[in-house]
Amino acid sequence: MKQSLTSKLVAVGFSVGLMMLSSTASFADAGAYLATRQALIDGDYQEQAHYAAKSLVSDPRNPALLETLISAKISLGQFEDAVGYATMLKDIEPQNQTAAMILLTKYVQDEDWDKLLAALDAGAGISPIVDGLARAWAYVGKGEMGEAIRLFEEFEIGADGFNMFGPYSHALALAMVGDFEGGVAILDAPTMMKTGGVVYAQAQMLSQLERNDEALTLIRDTFGPTSDPQIHAFEAQLEAGESVPFTIVTNAQDGIAEIFFSVADAVNGELGDGYTLLYSRIALELRPMKTHFALTVASILERMQHYDLATQVYDSIDHDAPAYFVGELGRAAALQAEGKADAELEVLRALSKTHSDLPIVFTTLGDALRREALYDDAITAYTTALEKTPTLTEAQWPVLFTRGIAYERNGDWDKAEADLRKALELQPGQPQVLNYMGYSFLEMNKNLEEAMTMIRAAVAARPNDGYITDSLAWGLFRLRAYEDAVAPMEKAASLMPVDPIINDHLGDVYWAVGRTREARFQWARALSFDPEEKEAVRIRQKMSIGLDRVLIEEGLEPTREPHDG
Repeated sequence: MKQSLTSKLVAVGFSVGLMMLSSTASFADAGAYLATRQALIDGDYQEQAHYAAKSLVSDPRNPALLETLISAKISLGQFEDAVGYATMLKDIEPQNQTAAMILLTKYVQDEDWDKLLAALDAGAGISPIVDGLARAWAYVGKGEMGEAIRLFEEFEIGADGFNMFGPYSHALALAMVGDFEGGVAILDAPTMMKTGGVVYAQAQMLSQLERNDEALTLIRDTFGPTSDPQIHAFEAQLEAGESVPFTIVTNAQDGIAEIFFSVADAVNGELGDGYTLLYSRIALELRPMKTHFALTVASILERMQHYDLATQVYDSIDHDAPAYFVGELGRAAALQAEGKADAELEVLRALSKTHSDLPIVFTTLGDALRREALYDDAITAYTTALEKTPTLTEAQWPVLFTRGIAYERNGDWDKAEADLRKALELQPGQPQVLNYMGYSFLEMNKNLEEAMTMIRAAVAARPNDGYITDSLAWGLFRLRAYEDAVAPMEKAASLMPVDPIINDHLGDVYWAVGRTREARFQWARALSFDPEEKEAVRIRQKMSIGLDRVLIEEGLEPTREPHDG
């Protein structure tokens, strides 16, 4: 039977952990066992490790519990804590892949290449790709380059489209010992996938060969215009004629770290985030100062909503690293997701002082301030971001848009309108801007014809956007085309069924066409979705005396002759 690509790339044994736990007959500590199972289901690594360890007290040689505990420890980045458990699991199941992940990492860190090779010879490995390349790097570590090169050259993955791993490691190993010509020749092959890592490595090798012009062309052709500070710094070195050092790998441990990271990158999006996290964590454990590894681990944790763990990883990034600000922006996002707005603002304000030359820092700060209704400060931050951008292009439309929102919320419509129109000048037909501007005109009861033209264009661009569809229906309502407003308002409510504003609007439309019982039902639904207090008071008033009497009390024209509904 042909071996699957997944099994070549990664260990496939972890998926059975929950099933094995589920089928275990009994435990002395049933509560801890059940809590372990629940933590597995919830993806809570802290609880998973805690309760698995507690369950092991009564059943210390249970392989499923050991595997569960070890995988949780890897996910948490607590490798040292897991060595003893991995040793015990290896004693029970000599070829267990989970145990191998910890023990092989330990052998590499200890530079115990003989023990690593012995484990691989005994079949105590992780996957064909990891095992095969780790074996070659072990010989690099032993100083036996001839054998290492032989293994790299013999390493064959097949025609699965992932045959870059072996040549990539081979090229890195050659460059590490000074054979930059050999490394470039491998990476320059037509069959080599030009990933970011491959291009960056090749450019460093070219610079070492005093071929900076070729390196610069390669970088620019691959990455194009970018805000990545590491690439900018690299380009500046190349333009200045400097010999950029080769730093992708400096020893065998770095080489093995690259294997784990490359595998994580290959399966990212193909397998669950939990698998990708295991391999990324090992790469970071082997090379903790590699900023790119840390950013990847943190972003995976954010996707999995482990914001506290993501914040810990962001905190570990070297303050002097060119991409440090990327980590701080990520940390701020994680804090926002946790609901820690004050801490988020503290991070961003500090970053605006240490990285005051970066527009993205001020844009992000402006967004955070706007969310907290600190509109004056938000406007200042957005303005700073725009001032630090020499030439406005279509890339700046979001900054003008969000500053326009801040101006509008701050009661300065003239400046808001100027920003929104400038955003449309930079990005014609942008549906969010068209919708916001059109809806604002509707709320002010001015420029209604232009407002509807804008909103219809936004709907055409995004027909399934609930907020934009609501704007169309609300515009028809304001124009007193009540019957025409029913269908789009119902569609908006189906697209955004728990939005209080849209349900409130649907109630108003129903009232206007005489469907008063349904109107009151929709208003009650709107109240159940926690609208702002001012809106809630008005909705209760409508439920009590009807929309038309409320409009009259507000000095507005009723939808029709008021009655009791």
